[in-house]
Amino acid sequence: MSGLDLYVIKDGKNLRCGYTTGSCATAAAKASALMLETGKIISYVEIDTPAGIRLKLQVNNPQITEEAASCSIIKDAGDDPDNTDGIEIYARVVKRKDRKINIDGGQGIGRIRRKGLFGKPGDAAINPVPRKMIEKEVREVKDSGYDILIFAPRGEEIGRKTFNKNIGIEGGISIIGTKGIVYPMSEDAFLKTIYMEMDMIANGPGKEHIILVPGNYGEKQADELKIDGPRVRISNFLGDSLLYAYNKGFKSISLIGHIGKFAKLSIGVFNTHSKVCDGRMEAFVYYLSLMGAPMDLLNKVNNCVTAEEGLNTSIEAGYGQVVKHMEKGGEERIRRYLKNEDYKVRVIIYFMERGVDIC
Repeated sequence: MSGLDLYVIKDGKNLRCGYTTGSCATAAAKASALMLETGKIISYVEIDTPAGIRLKLQVNNPQITEEAASCSIIKDAGDDPDNTDGIEIYARVVKRKDRKINIDGGQGIGRIRRKGLFGKPGDAAINPVPRKMIEKEVREVKDSGYDILIFAPRGEEIGRKTFNKNIGIEGGISIIGTKGIVYPMSEDAFLKTIYMEMDMIANGPGKEHIILVPGNYGEKQADELKIDGPRVRISNFLGDSLLYAYNKGFKSISLIGHIGKFAKLSIGVFNTHSKVCDGRMEAFVYYLSLMGAPMDLLNKVNNCVTAEEGLNTSIEAGYGQVVKHMEKGGEERIRRYLKNEDYKVRVIIYFMERGVDIC
């Protein structure tokens, strides 16, 4: 069997698992070592993963010379929306005269540029678990020394689509994976990326203040509002991100987000994914009621479909300041969530049609 016949159920769907860039690099290194020692081309290679799942992967582009062997493994992310899906991870293996195994990254493998990651600045972005996997599997071929170069011709191009630059890795992709297996749409993996970005900022000069945004539009609004400071994209994970930033010791936090997500925040929702909660219209009704809005407006807003529609309806009725009330309410709920009534936090809500300025 080539690839991975493993499925998980996520949101009621049967989703296929994949394997990590770490597993690809390991398989490519082991296959290259086998070919170098035997002098024979192989079509498949088997490796163990930390998840306890054994993989049998197809070997591509095999080459053997007297001094070296190389091949590639194609990354299969399964049903996970992974930017590295389909990329070819290569390994080139050369014999050494001692028993040392030296692992480095070549073309398309990123380099660490900041302190605080899983290696020193200048090291190849090959995580500790894949390094251990590579050494274990290659030692099973022969207990000899090898120089192993991991490379990915499309790595620099693909790396620009990942979070690597935000966490201090430049020039390509990372060879990662703590389990060797890609579990589709893993929230844990996304949260780890958020935490790693915050760690990098906390270890640098920007520890006083941090800006949290759900996505690209939040960053764009920060630029337009000329709000300076380190930024981290947190998707729907407001609560987890706020707690982590607070406990890392940041003195103040700004959050910039769209009315659709931050209406929920304003009434104390700290995971804004629609599958968790949809309280957008309830938030409008709550704050409009506190502002003394008439019942006919409350009913009209309650029947709106989108947050943008709810806000425009409020503005047209002369209640555009509802956004300011939501911002203040969001700030108060964050302080309660963090159990610090004096904490400096600022919530900024924008919306697509009219920007952030409310008449």
